[in-house]
Amino acid sequence: MEGIKNKKRSSVKRRSELSYHFMVFPGLFFLILFSYIPMVGVIMAFQDFVPAKGLFGSEFVGLKHFIYMFQLPDIGKIIRNTVVIALGKMILGMIIAIAFAILLNEIRIKFMKKTVQTIVYLPHFLSWVVLASVVTNLFGLDGSVNQIFTSIGLDKINFLGSSKAFPWLIIGTDVWKEFGYSSVVYLAAITSIDPGLHEAATMDGASWWKRVWNVTIPGMLPIILLMTAMNLTSILSAGFDQIYNLYSPIVYETGDVLDTYVYRIGLVGRQYSFGAAVGLCRSVVGMVLLLSANSLTKKLTDQKIF
Repeated sequence: MEGIKNKKRSSVKRRSELSYHFMVFPGLFFLILFSYIPMVGVIMAFQDFVPAKGLFGSEFVGLKHFIYMFQLPDIGKIIRNTVVIALGKMILGMIIAIAFAILLNEIRIKFMKKTVQTIVYLPHFLSWVVLASVVTNLFGLDGSVNQIFTSIGLDKINFLGSSKAFPWLIIGTDVWKEFGYSSVVYLAAITSIDPGLHEAATMDGASWWKRVWNVTIPGMLPIILLMTAMNLTSILSAGFDQIYNLYSPIVYETGDVLDTYVYRIGLVGRQYSFGAAVGLCRSVVGMVLLLSANSLTKKLTDQKIF
């Protein structure tokens, strides 16, 4: 009798959860359609792919394209540019987003808090196709920034044509665009911290800075580690759309990254197999970094990301 009741309960529970499965299904369908099915294209990295012959008709060449990739004289420079720009975006973006979230949390006027948050949040939704023209008008040789420099007696800086200045322009403009969006996650982490900890620290005579350092930041640590681990997966992806819309052959030395290189060689140059090989290497590195970050998070916080 008890077994029959348990079966009935299980049946009722499954029926009640059916609606949730239907809600998940569209997202799962598109995930499979756009993320898993295209993975069949990885075969191209091991072939001399010819579009007319298709995936299963092209000649298999093994690791030929991977060996060729590491023999290229420019590959070291391109990987270095990619890592430098990606790390700069990740580290500077995280520091500014955390600092902004902490400061925003101190605003007690609700209307002002929401207004400021909305203003810094909006640039995230603008495409780099649009923002590239804004950045060009601001930082071009005759742009607003250089006009300000000349008005106070400083020399002009060719931000878009200088190999030294260009990476900093890319990092700075990306941080400006994204820090408001990233700060939402950190602000949520701050609001989940027990207010009693701040009250106890205040009663013990702790200053604002000490409360931030000893209460707020430790309380945010799990989210900080999670966001760091998620960002590590894109360490070899420095942002194609931004760089493509701003760079030129003049700044290839420090501005050319794996994404733009693959686009020029793989799509424009029609070396599809080589482009697939570079993309596969980047994905493997991202997966290794994610697994490593997961293990490190487990050691530091006794929690896993997945």
